[in-house]
Amino acid sequence: MKSRNLVRFFFSVLGVGALTTSIVGFAIEWGRYKELFLSFEVLEILSVLFWFIGVGMIFSVIAQMGFVIFLTIHRFALEIFRSHSLWNSIQLFLIIFVAFDLVYLRFLFFEKDGGSIIPYIWLPLFILAVGIAAAYAKQKQSSKKTFVSALFLMFVFTVTEWFPALRVNEEDWLYLMLLPLLACNAFQLLMLPKFQARA
Repeated sequence: MKSRNLVRFFFSVLGVGALTTSIVGFAIEWGRYKELFLSFEVLEILSVLFWFIGVGMIFSVIAQMGFVIFLTIHRFALEIFRSHSLWNSIQLFLIIFVAFDLVYLRFLFFEKDGGSIIPYIWLPLFILAVGIAAAYAKQKQSSKKTFVSALFLMFVFTVTEWFPALRVNEEDWLYLMLLPLLACNAFQLLMLPKFQARA
């Protein structure tokens, strides 16, 4: 990719992160920020917006670092295993392993009252559903061989990038970080070929 397109790609992903975080941030804390809009306190709204934009850009950079690592691992894995089917099998195993850990370990560490494990299942299912949708779109865009690797990025790498919020385990932060990471990773996955193709 030409350096000009690489810079455009970088700033485009920054924009996705900033926009998604701003929307999600105001949405999950609407009860808190509603009065600012009703009383039209522009300076307060802008200060909160700039904070969300800054945080969103940080999330975007985390997603971009993860994406570069994913591309590097993917290339090395294909060189080492010399088989898409073997590498896909390994990625599927890692997806299942991470999904199990995401449910069980969160339940183990954060459920102190002997409650049900069911509430800890739906977020991994949501990430998986988004990942499958993005991987399906990627498969349509290129070939069937890309489906598992795309799902691997969308699930395993998103969960890894999400780890700071998982440690805190505060509901607002979980959503505030997760949704922009998913948006940034899906954007990178689907839009990178278009930026590469630009003259």
